[in-house]
Amino acid sequence: MSYGSSSIGSGLKSGSRPFEFGRTHVVRPKGRHLATIVWLHGLGDNGASWSSLLETLPLPNIKWICPTAPTRPVSVFGGFPSTAWFDVRDLSEDAPDDVEGMEAAAAHVANLLSTEPADIKLGVGGFSMGAAMALYSASCFVHGKYSNGNSYPVNLSVAIGLSGWLPCARSLKEKIGSCPEAPTRASSLPVLLCHGKSDDVVQYKHGEKSAEVLKSHGFSKLTFKSYSSMGHYTVPEEMEEVCKFLTSNLGL
Repeated sequence: MSYGSSSIGSGLKSGSRPFEFGRTHVVRPKGRHLATIVWLHGLGDNGASWSSLLETLPLPNIKWICPTAPTRPVSVFGGFPSTAWFDVRDLSEDAPDDVEGMEAAAAHVANLLSTEPADIKLGVGGFSMGAAMALYSASCFVHGKYSNGNSYPVNLSVAIGLSGWLPCARSLKEKIGSCPEAPTRASSLPVLLCHGKSDDVVQYKHGEKSAEVLKSHGFSKLTFKSYSSMGHYTVPEEMEEVCKFLTSNLGL
């Protein structure tokens, strides 16, 4: 993760064969369909595990789309293959960002949302690396385009990050400053970040710093919740907060 660098890490290289995304799991709304959220799993996980949890939430008007990341070599695992939205070398602030990998994953997320009906509110969320991807997608939405200049095709109504971090934080100021509409989008996008103070995988300070950076760049509707005894996992209290956030901000 990086608060100080927006350079391309050791992910997808130009001209390389794209990694294939895995199976997408969909949780259909039990009531009237009002919103669709793409939920992104963490490193080494898959869409099935989160779809099972999300299906139990008392949110009958939400359709959940839970894709599975490509299986790819991951530097933090010594190059061993794992499901990962992008490559990561280590969880430190000066580690390089795999922008190309994140761009491909953000485009995949947007494509999943782009086929939803026009009257449906759209959102993105995730856990750990999935939370990082959700925040990267949110930054693309605010900027109005990807780093390669292509337009970001969907309108996000919410973003959620659990036990994650903000990638490419240094370039956020430039993204917002280069687009006249970006400050308005940033200030109007509800964002929920949650982090456990006992997290030994993505340390609490990374979640806290991510919230500070986003707020300092105009994300005024950001809520940051901390949980004193929570490690790198979720707890019922956190999911209750997610439900409250979505019900309030999506008008459910």
